[in-house]
Amino acid sequence: MGSITPASPFNILRDTKPDDITLPAFMVSTTRGFLPRSEPIVKLPAEFDVLESILTRMPVKTLDGSPGLLATFTLGETVLKELPDLTSAIDKYKGNLPLQNALYRDYSFLASAYLLEPCHERFVNGEGYGLGRQTLPSVISKPISRCAELAGFKPFMEYAGSYALFNYQLVDPTKGLEYDNLRLIRAFEHGLDPKSSEAGFVLVHVDMVRNSGPLVDGVVSALDGCAAGDRESFNVGMDKVVTSMVKVNKVMDGMWGKSKPGDYISFRTFIFGITSQSMFPHGVIYEGVSDEPLSFRGESGANDSMIPLCDNLLDITMPKTPLTSILQDFRQYRPGNHREFLEYVKTRSTQLSLKSYALQDPVSSALYLLALNQVRDFRWRHWCFTREYILKKTSHPTATGGSPIVTWLPNQLQAVMQSMVDVWEGSGKRLGMDCEEVMERLYVQRETLRKEVEKYCQERKVEDN
Repeated sequence: MGSITPASPFNILRDTKPDDITLPAFMVSTTRGFLPRSEPIVKLPAEFDVLESILTRMPVKTLDGSPGLLATFTLGETVLKELPDLTSAIDKYKGNLPLQNALYRDYSFLASAYLLEPCHERFVNGEGYGLGRQTLPSVISKPISRCAELAGFKPFMEYAGSYALFNYQLVDPTKGLEYDNLRLIRAFEHGLDPKSSEAGFVLVHVDMVRNSGPLVDGVVSALDGCAAGDRESFNVGMDKVVTSMVKVNKVMDGMWGKSKPGDYISFRTFIFGITSQSMFPHGVIYEGVSDEPLSFRGESGANDSMIPLCDNLLDITMPKTPLTSILQDFRQYRPGNHREFLEYVKTRSTQLSLKSYALQDPVSSALYLLALNQVRDFRWRHWCFTREYILKKTSHPTATGGSPIVTWLPNQLQAVMQSMVDVWEGSGKRLGMDCEEVMERLYVQRETLRKEVEKYCQERKVEDN
């Protein structure tokens, strides 16, 4: 338990080296957590002025308030008329990895808007989504494939590298990451207005991840304490995990006021992926890149690294179902350094038998249960968002990432709830008043979830896997 040490310790940054352009934009740190090492690049080099011009004119509502290309449904023709293949310009800057990340962000916004523009037009006209464009022209497919390769992503929009965590800027650099100081760099609909629901949707995620540095620090401290057999250090680390996630969940709860449920479905059209979506039944041809259709999952908050980090630290057992397979597939859609860190934590927690170590002591057991409760709170709120923002607004059967909209989140939520029950009942229900109150709420919530899932499965004629 305290004697096993993994062969390859993970290099977690204390100094994020914000001026080092040879390092990837995303590297896990105890200061910025899962945010990029430094603030995202906003302005591209002059070689990309045409790309910048199209992206500036692209949103339904542009920065100056005028209708953009997506409002007039003219983005596609504008791309084909104006945009050259800038792959050679990308190669000119191949040694600048943060810039490659910015290019990836911008090309992924353009790719998604181009492919899904026809679906947006039908949605605006009150019709079903129908088919998206089935071919991505070479002026987008070649450069996005190149900058995605250099930056370490798949050539399609992802949550961290593009849509959310590399898509904010600071109004006043001296005020840092305070929510009111954040603005979007790119948007599809009304997101350049900081009070819009699109802006709120993205920026609340940034605000949540702002708290991930202490979470990372707590996870590392708990692992190190367990490895050393130092109960006090372990408990301090676990307490940091709980405290950090309490802050994350509090920020997450602010989504209700910053992004209205009735607005989400409108800009959601542009963040669908290709995999398991009716708009792209055979995938998408990347012209000049692949003769065979390609398929990628869409951006999803499920690609964030904070909850998977907790899952791996706490060694939460997920059921062996097709829904869990989707959860595992999502792991590919993160920055490479995030993926490596999550795998490191999973391996080390397992090797150290961290869960067993926690449950040998009543204080540690209570902290372990309270950490599970924060994961439950996060996933429960995510389910509530899904219910109010999506299930009550649309009959489309899949989420943006391609998972079944009714059953996927409950698959993970029910697993966490069962883990909590196992710990509580295994302790003889003697872990203190805080844990007792947590479990009283849990038993009620678990029954509520069961009834809600059953209701939506019946209404939509889907099986609860």
